[in-house]
Amino acid sequence: MIRITEQESKYHDIDQMEVIEILRGINNEDKTVPLAVEKALPQIERLASAIAEKMKSGGRLFYIGAGTSGRLGVLDASECPPTFGVPADLVVGLIAGGDEALRRGIENAEDNQTQAWKDLEKFNIDSGDSLIGLAASGTTPYVIGGLLKARENGVLTGCIICNEGGPVVEASDFPVEVVVGPEFLTGSTRMKSGTAQKLVLNMLSTTVMIRLGRVKGNRMVDMQLTNSKLVDRGTQMVMNELHIGYKQAEDLLIRYGSVRKAVEAGNK
Repeated sequence: MIRITEQESKYHDIDQMEVIEILRGINNEDKTVPLAVEKALPQIERLASAIAEKMKSGGRLFYIGAGTSGRLGVLDASECPPTFGVPADLVVGLIAGGDEALRRGIENAEDNQTQAWKDLEKFNIDSGDSLIGLAASGTTPYVIGGLLKARENGVLTGCIICNEGGPVVEASDFPVEVVVGPEFLTGSTRMKSGTAQKLVLNMLSTTVMIRLGRVKGNRMVDMQLTNSKLVDRGTQMVMNELHIGYKQAEDLLIRYGSVRKAVEAGNK
């Protein structure tokens, strides 16, 4: 059976197209992705709710994947600490082939069904944690093996795939299936499938962090102040919360190191 992500593009002779025709075709396909994500909202809700409850009890969140899927998981994990002020080991992204695979393809890394669990064991993953497998096809051995071993060890499992059913879904307690259809470029799942996975990861991690109390109102009150733009953004937040001037707000922010702590100090 040919998976939907591997089916032939409905666009033909794209190598003969004018540039604007190529761009329109890609754009038209991209427009379908949010609609596919919308159909999967009930599945995303179940996964996000389950992970939030685990993490409220002290659990961590792990992502595993290969190729584009793996890179997207590492990206989402790496953005949680600066955005929400959480420890670097609270959300962990692992890619088949290791960090070198972030920059170049590692031959056959995704075909090793035992390696993911070995990678996860380095972090002492246990039944208090959650694991999400990322695989556009839903058939990646690295991801399947990791999910199966995780389930054997009592770890909550989920997945984000772009086909219906398959072994990755069968290994997941909370599967998310975002069926985006054939790619503009046949089989190039870094396109619509990758976009879909990025959208779901954004929704998932943001929702979980909100449920963990890492957002106040609509603001990132625990963000890391790593550059002047973020210091200015944080200062504006403190100003708005405490109704004080810029300099006073900036002094509080610098002194206490986060918007949350600055506002708490200013309210005393």
